Amino acid sequence: MRLLLDGDDDQAVHRAAYQWADPARGRITVDPTPHTTSPAYLALDVLRAMGRDTFARPEAERMSTDPAWRAVTCWTLATDVHEAIVLRAHRLTTERLRRLAAWRADTGIRLTLLAHTPEQADEQRLREQLTAAGVTDVVTVRGTAAVLGAISPAATGRRIGPPPRDHAYPLPTVPRSGVASFRADCWHRQNATDFAHTDAQYRAGYAAARTWLARTLSPQASAVGGIEPAADPAAPTPWNLQETEAVRLFLASLAVSSPSPQHTVARVRGAQAGFLSRSVLLNVPDDLTSRAGPGITTVPITPRVVHTITVRLPNPLRAAAIAALLFTGTDTSLLSMTQIASVGEAGTTVAIDRDSRIHIGEPPGPRHMYAVPPRARPLLRAAVEFRRRTPRTAAGHGLFANCFGTTPRFEALIADAGLPIPALAHPHSGDDWHTAAHCWHLHTTTPPASDVLPRLGELRP
Repeated sequence: MRLLLDGDDDQAVHRAAYQWADPARGRITVDPTPHTTSPAYLALDVLRAMGRDTFARPEAERMSTDPAWRAVTCWTLATDVHEAIVLRAHRLTTERLRRLAAWRADTGIRLTLLAHTPEQADEQRLREQLTAAGVTDVVTVRGTAAVLGAISPAATGRRIGPPPRDHAYPLPTVPRSGVASFRADCWHRQNATDFAHTDAQYRAGYAAARTWLARTLSPQASAVGGIEPAADPAAPTPWNLQETEAVRLFLASLAVSSPSPQHTVARVRGAQAGFLSRSVLLNVPDDLTSRAGPGITTVPITPRVVHTITVRLPNPLRAAAIAALLFTGTDTSLLSMTQIASVGEAGTTVAIDRDSRIHIGEPPGPRHMYAVPPRARPLLRAAVEFRRRTPRTAAGHGLFANCFGTTPRFEALIADAGLPIPALAHPHSGDDWHTAAHCWHLHTTTPPASDVLPRLGELRP
């Protein structure tokens, strides 16, 4: 730990510490709230330095000391904050210094204390408090010039304010046709510009499906589905439980970044065409837009959405709960079943095993699989770490416990987030659309790669 002693109490030192901070690159400057010695306030000051402000609404939930410092640790680990300067260190109490020392021990962060100590007695008192807090490996830097040199140059290229607003080309209402005629119907009903954008989504789904099948299924598995075909060689072979879960996860990942239901429908129809080109029949609900789930009742996790969540919700559990509502598009009753162990090791997937919770003793069915967008993964990892560090917690415990509980608390959470959540207002019933997807191997000669895609393009004058 470095201790910078500014005996002259020079304003240039304070200004340099602020200009050095760059949270996007893992460097923060913590300015403790004056006129308080509360360790909880110091934790909130650290969160604020990370860009995670306190709750804005007076009636919203507050974090006590231990949860607040757990949040500091979890956000540090999840977002790779690796260096911090704490201002006004000469005013910190022993308990606050002990909390900072524990933060450094848990995360490995490089911690620098900046103290303004014009009197020798101030320095002596600070050193005694550091010793009482268990901090003995202190490297001291004295003098204004040396302190300014230790702080290093100011950060460059920092952006002030939230990211720009999101924008996507709006697609018109797409036909409710099946995969056999969807692209042709779009060609007939849409103008050239709209069709070009719809067709781009269709082609993206087509290419993603063929790539996924090539990586997931071996040639033998593509022919027989990994099991012996039925007695009738021509009969389609249904995919097994693991394969069904895999294709549903693929569909979730295909649609999770979709900006509208129209984009999702075009991507899914393209994926169905891609599956057929590999002699695999992919069946999904006919009217996708009447269902819920990824790409239908979801909001893309863009930089602006992440910024809004992290600024308004410093509690990792609340931030991850809102993010999960946005990228799964599912009902809170299902999302509340998410266990700590439901999140994949890398934070890329969420698997909710609803059947084992409801139908005890029956054979297991496919789990509800959701893909976690890259920008939401730090939020999920922070929430999982927060739960694991909570006393008396096991892997089977609920990840979002008490997040979707009583109506007033849930409404306060939504108000704090300040984001529209389509899944809460979408008039749907039943399971999410991708959880109704099924696949069959057709045991026929694989169609040539040049299917309807180029032929349809030739018809455009």
